[in-house]
Amino acid sequence: MSILRLSGVTREVGTFVILDGIEAALALGDRVGLVGPNGAGKTTLLRIAAGLDEPDLGTVHRKRGLSIGILAQEAHFDEAFMASPDVRTAVRHGAAHLEMMADELAALERDGRVAEPAYADLQHRFDVLGGYTLDQRVDEALSGLGFTPDEVTRPPSGLSGGEQTRAALARLVISDPDLLLLDEPTNHLDLGAMEWLEEHLRRREGSLLVASHDRAFLDGTVTRIWELRDRRITVFRGDYQSYHRQRVERDARAAKDADVHGASIARERELIQRYRSHRKFSKMHEHEARLERLQSSDVSAPRASRKLKLPQAALLGTGPSRSGEIVVRVTDLAVGYLPQAGAGGSATQVARAPFLAAQRGDRVGIVGPNGAGKTTLLRTVAGDLPALDGTIVFGNGVQLGYLAQLRAAAIPGATVLDAMLEAAPVTDGEARAYLARFLFRGDDAFKEVRLLSGGERSRLELALLGITPANLLLLDEPTNHLDVGAREAIEDFLRDSPATIFVVSHDRRFLETVCDRLWVVDAGLVVAFEGGYRAWREAVAGGWTVAHAADQERRRLHPAGGAARQPGRAEVVHSGAPNGEQGAGRGAASSDAEAARVGGDAPRKGGEAVPAGGAETGRGRSGPSRPSTGARPAKLSKDLYRRQREAIDGELTRLGLRKNHLELATGNPAVQANFVELRRITSELADVEAALAAAEDAWLSLEERAP
Repeated sequence: MSILRLSGVTREVGTFVILDGIEAALALGDRVGLVGPNGAGKTTLLRIAAGLDEPDLGTVHRKRGLSIGILAQEAHFDEAFMASPDVRTAVRHGAAHLEMMADELAALERDGRVAEPAYADLQHRFDVLGGYTLDQRVDEALSGLGFTPDEVTRPPSGLSGGEQTRAALARLVISDPDLLLLDEPTNHLDLGAMEWLEEHLRRREGSLLVASHDRAFLDGTVTRIWELRDRRITVFRGDYQSYHRQRVERDARAAKDADVHGASIARERELIQRYRSHRKFSKMHEHEARLERLQSSDVSAPRASRKLKLPQAALLGTGPSRSGEIVVRVTDLAVGYLPQAGAGGSATQVARAPFLAAQRGDRVGIVGPNGAGKTTLLRTVAGDLPALDGTIVFGNGVQLGYLAQLRAAAIPGATVLDAMLEAAPVTDGEARAYLARFLFRGDDAFKEVRLLSGGERSRLELALLGITPANLLLLDEPTNHLDVGAREAIEDFLRDSPATIFVVSHDRRFLETVCDRLWVVDAGLVVAFEGGYRAWREAVAGGWTVAHAADQERRRLHPAGGAARQPGRAEVVHSGAPNGEQGAGRGAASSDAEAARVGGDAPRKGGEAVPAGGAETGRGRSGPSRPSTGARPAKLSKDLYRRQREAIDGELTRLGLRKNHLELATGNPAVQANFVELRRITSELADVEAALAAAEDAWLSLEERAP
């Protein structure tokens, strides 16, 4: 049975038709993704479905008593939400019906009426609706959507716009309406929050209609797709990948049918002309009737959509020159913010990178929670922020291209064409031909920059980025506000580009498609991960943490006896030597440990160097002797063996029980819904497994020395 039905819904703005005769229905439990290019009318359709707007023609039928919750792309929050004393209270008010029931139960208890049937009925309904687990669900939603314990105590008015939107989403999750309408819900979520929201929506029993350009999110949450195309809705079964495959097949079939139809019309016209010239009028009239039937049938090829076409060659000059083999090397880099001029206080460090390096052609995704320092790291590499400490060494011939997430305010009155002409010494015709590849065609080139939509502004910034050649692209959220077609165009461009790429993104499909390795920013540290997004998430589920990876890297770079670099002034070095190696200076050479890794001499205490083979030089003798692999270990006495065996058996038992307990905890839905707790448990589980392996090795060694 349908809970929402749209019949002949039409919406017009002036003379422009946005929706034309929409026919669609939503049943209880349906999870539907709404897709289509920017400007197709997805937000308009959601507002009409929610009852916020009325259609110009047609009707909207809603089930009686249907509760609807909507999260708008540009959220406007009610006074009660903004007036709440803290975020947690504002989110808890999403379940206002449960709060009212709790007040009624408390009033009945005060009046001594707990033995009455009314109290029992109310208590049963309160329990069924989840009243006794409300506080737990509120905490899970806030934690899963990325709020820290300090943030939940702040008033909503003190939050940023993105934080307010996340709080509104948490309130919707708690209210649990029959029909949940979401417009681009992932815009302000980091990767962990997206995964939590996906899992919640999968477990949810109510209906869902979500408009999103995030393909991975749609694959994880929906079972049907509504495609809004040419002002009409077409329904497809399955997730986004299934829809994409069906759409390609349907378009190919429609194009083939249109070709056959066109050929049939041409053939009938030819026969009509032939029979007319032969004066066979009966045959001519017969084919004229066939031609009329063919022309009256609606068989047409799908209209080609406007697609973003990013040029491989820059507007000024040809493609980027070839850089050195090592493009960037970072050593003990501290990134953050200096105090403002005239203001007291010290610099604010956001994150530190012990060691990072990128070679020519690497495609590096920079990932981590919101606020961890991803953009700060990228701005520091780009030179937009000064490094607080450490060194950044650029290789030979590196040419930077930087796309910032926060764009400078446009000059009032400046058009798209003005922005292009100001950035490049080209003619109007050259500029307009170049802008057309970025979908600024015709009058679009004369739009004022300050009036552009988010997607249009992103396309303009991409066009400005491609004016001059660059072999190192630094991209901060390049897919923000872009529809699926534009995202896929950027993916194709980056896959084919010879440039080295650093990209900050929360688009998981984009990261998996483009990036072959990651830099992970979390807990004030930056470490490299050798593998793509999916491999990283699997490693995190297995207990991988940034702190542990940073500790391993620190041990590799500074082994026992080696000295770590002392903090000092920051330095950025542009190398002129071949392959990006620096000839002299503080940033010139890598650390002693790095030299040992690539085959140089390993550091030793006192400044002596030991060749990579391990023999000491100048003394005529080899290093410390090792026991022969064939020597049998000495036997223990029976008493000592017994005591050590009991100790190891006890440790194995303890660790085995702890491992079982942690494995059971990872399957607990409450833990799975709390990303912070799940990460803590998986990290502890990895430590327990390592300790268990060490205890088993000790048991085997002990058995070799048994009396």
